[in-house]
Amino acid sequence: MIQLSLLVEDCRKENELNMEELIERAAGDLISSKYAIALTGAGMSTESGISDFRGPSGIWTKNPEAESKAYQTYEKFLADPRGYWQERLRAPSILGDLGEVKPNHGHYALAELERMGILKGIITQNIDDLHCKAGTQNILEYHGNAFKVRCTNCSSRLYADEYDLEGLEREGELPLCRNCGGLLKSDVVHFGEPIPLDVAHRSQEEAWTCDVMLICGTSAVVYPFAALPRIAREHRVERERKADIGLYMVEKVSASTIVEINAEPTPLTYENTSDYLIQGKTGEVLPKIVEKVKEVSR
Repeated sequence: MIQLSLLVEDCRKENELNMEELIERAAGDLISSKYAIALTGAGMSTESGISDFRGPSGIWTKNPEAESKAYQTYEKFLADPRGYWQERLRAPSILGDLGEVKPNHGHYALAELERMGILKGIITQNIDDLHCKAGTQNILEYHGNAFKVRCTNCSSRLYADEYDLEGLEREGELPLCRNCGGLLKSDVVHFGEPIPLDVAHRSQEEAWTCDVMLICGTSAVVYPFAALPRIAREHRVERERKADIGLYMVEKVSASTIVEINAEPTPLTYENTSDYLIQGKTGEVLPKIVEKVKEVSR
């Protein structure tokens, strides 16, 4: 029994050492980067207390009927915009009151990396506005923002509280864009709805441009968002290296270093799309990376 306890303790110490080495490696990659970005997913939001959808205790795992209804939302908007808005304004959000949710240490760590000039931006799957609340400036909200409305004609976005949506609904009026008069919908991208072209194009450009990509709290299985790390990996550049015989050779290598920070391995891990995985909670790992960056940069 004593030997087993010692073995467990040795494994724990080895894992801690590996974690420290990986955090130092990530800090080094970020410091030497010219264009680092982060991709974030539901794992960051769950650490702030927001339920996920398909996990063991997920919203749709517990309530399959809610998932079935979600698949019909966009078609309802197209067929009956007034009914769509009535339902959105009267029915409680399945995610609860997102306005009461606060950013966690992971959100603040990414915002700090941006303030330091290291992180150039975030592409997030999350609709909860927590990156903005934490202070990040350059955010691409791939699946939209639950607090915003978007014009279906010109794609302009505003926070919903800038409109009297309930007053319009009482008067039987639909919310219209102040820029072009187009019909507004929630900025959230529903099932069956295309990713807005402006966000899709900019996200692809960011993935192609970056030389370091942090993958934070996403399972990387929901497409087309999950294609972004693969786009980054496909981008290759020519680099010169000295061969053993003394001659210089030119070889094509990946243009970006992809770092996963996830509680569990993902398809990116198994298919070697990512360079390495730091296994843990984003709210714990990211602040340690920031501290290591500060320490090394002194």
